[in-house]
Amino acid sequence: MDITSPIPKNARGRFYHLDCAPGEIAPYILTCGDPDRARSIARRLTRVDLRRKNREFLTYTGSYHNIPVSVMATGIGAPASAIAIVEAANCIAPVTFIRLGTCGALQEYIQVGDLVITALARREENTTQAYAPADMVPAAAPAIVAALREAAEVLKVRHHLGLTCTTADFYAGQGRMAPGFPAPEPHKLARLSQAGVLNLEMEMSAYLTLAAVATVPIRAGGACLVLNNRLTGQGLTEAHARRRAERRLIDVGLLALEILAAHDLQGKEPLTDH
Repeated sequence: MDITSPIPKNARGRFYHLDCAPGEIAPYILTCGDPDRARSIARRLTRVDLRRKNREFLTYTGSYHNIPVSVMATGIGAPASAIAIVEAANCIAPVTFIRLGTCGALQEYIQVGDLVITALARREENTTQAYAPADMVPAAAPAIVAALREAAEVLKVRHHLGLTCTTADFYAGQGRMAPGFPAPEPHKLARLSQAGVLNLEMEMSAYLTLAAVATVPIRAGGACLVLNNRLTGQGLTEAHARRRAERRLIDVGLLALEILAAHDLQGKEPLTDH
């Protein structure tokens, strides 16, 4: 193992956490936290040439309709996401990250099963402060936002665009009062909802912040499936309904990938939101 490098490598010469090396990651990466979702996405690929599993990281590289793509599960939270971003961007650049995650909604009009496409991210995860000033509000790449919105509209998937809050914790960090543990901010959900936050999750701001500050070319954005509405108490609890909803999320992500890759291939002016 090379522990003297700025990015440690294992005995096989691959980056320490992803267990991947340059040439093994595609320029388009679909990411999620859940390895089961990564497997579901990978099953939709036209071809899979590589599968790597190390710690919580699961990576597939192959192609989708002749588009080179990697699918990556990173586990829960911004720290693991940041590790994946840094190591993947040192495998290939330019690189595009599209996160396909899950979330809780913070506006009453958002229904379970809807998608929230992130435009901006509120950083309450304590990871990206190592990379950028605390008052920075990172934005998703306009081309990714536009591709996701177009894909959702074509597929007639109900969706919303706006501000995402990324938290460091699932329980007190998202306003849950878990028995036996303190919840120092009992009115957190109301505060965030009143500030215009559409959804809570645990990774998106890592992608947007690192893309914004990196000196290598990175684009990042994403969409999250709403599993529950924290204000109304509505939840997507029935297993079959959740599987159908996750398929819609994946459908949108793959179509957005096609839209974005076609646009990139034509070398047109950057896609913009509409």
